[in-house]
Amino acid sequence: MITVTRDVFPLAQVFRISRGARTEAKVLTVRIEREGHVGVGECVPYARYGETLESVEDQIKSLPFDITRSALQSALPAGAARNAVDCALWDLEAKAAGRRVWDLAQLSAPGPEITAYTLSLDEPDAMEASARKNAFRPLLKIKLGTPDDMPRLEAVRRGAPNSRIIVDANEGWDVPTYLALCPHLERLGVALIEQPVPADEDDALIGVTRSVPLCADESCHDRKSLEALIGKYDVVNIKLDKTGGLTEALALRDKALDLGFDVMVGCMVGSSLAMAPATIVAQGAVITDLDGPLLLAQDRDAPLRFDEFGVHPPSPALWG
Repeated sequence: MITVTRDVFPLAQVFRISRGARTEAKVLTVRIEREGHVGVGECVPYARYGETLESVEDQIKSLPFDITRSALQSALPAGAARNAVDCALWDLEAKAAGRRVWDLAQLSAPGPEITAYTLSLDEPDAMEASARKNAFRPLLKIKLGTPDDMPRLEAVRRGAPNSRIIVDANEGWDVPTYLALCPHLERLGVALIEQPVPADEDDALIGVTRSVPLCADESCHDRKSLEALIGKYDVVNIKLDKTGGLTEALALRDKALDLGFDVMVGCMVGSSLAMAPATIVAQGAVITDLDGPLLLAQDRDAPLRFDEFGVHPPSPALWG
């Protein structure tokens, strides 16, 4: 039996990016019950890709109750619906076998990974205050993509002079803007830039100097995306809601590394259940960005553990 529920997690504070703001995370939770075992998975439908809670729920409900993980890969396209079901099936397999997911996938046991912590887009003074509050964190992620980005970035660097910083423009720049900002990004020690230009305009990045590594986010979905990214980006951001689950995420990671890309593992704003499978993909990634639970006012039971060593893999009580 496959069931889908809608869950809402209030955020600790308003979360803003260049495309809008939110005060809560609306997610879908999938439960698959077979032979006395229940597997669970979570997804976050994303309007950027034409997804809604309703459309993703309909996709999930269209599946046969006995769908297998291998059949699922062609039954649904890459996206949020397939992600939740794929991760629930992994969890179900692990519980039925009495083993952890990484054992089933023939991977080494995962350890903690230092994760970025995202500072919401705001006025410079507010972003400086937020950076100062979180200056103990080794890696901060800054949401930019506006005409007034430099005062914000300068403010964050003042607030957190010793943290590594990555910047996410969320497709908010064009190439001339990116090139004009590059010297300042270098000066301020920015370690990575995510998706500086719109995905459908990123051919303009071919031949452009990348003095700070560029990461494909909206331009990278699954393995079929990779060939078109060569010569434009140095890193690809793997998110399970884009790949359509852990199965494709692991395959995407392997192919990306084979093609010479570095790997970042990111997330939508969701609960610990959504991050749990991604902690497996994040092992050895150059950047891990699985801070979704840190942005919530309330999380799942048996949540992921975050400490000075980073985000830890899930306990069996949560997933996998």
